[in-house]
Amino acid sequence: MSTLVLYGRPGCHLCDDARVILERVGAPFSEVNIERDDDLHARLLERIPVVTLDGEELFEHFVDEETLRARLKGPRDHVE
Repeated sequence: MSTLVLYGRPGCHLCDDARVILERVGAPFSEVNIERDDDLHARLLERIPVVTLDGEELFEHFVDEETLRARLKGPRDHVE
């Protein structure tokens, strides 16, 4: 099972928007409050919300629902 994580902080309206999309997609996810970790706070404050999937950063500031759904279905075949 994939690990989906939303990094944000209370009072962040963009984080609230991202949470709505993650809930609508229906995949289980966890939330990390960056204010509880000085390192995360320093690294991510200007970028939140940040969404990761299995440790890979997928989105910052905004979540693209269509892209998220596609990534949750599995690895994409790359045709070049």
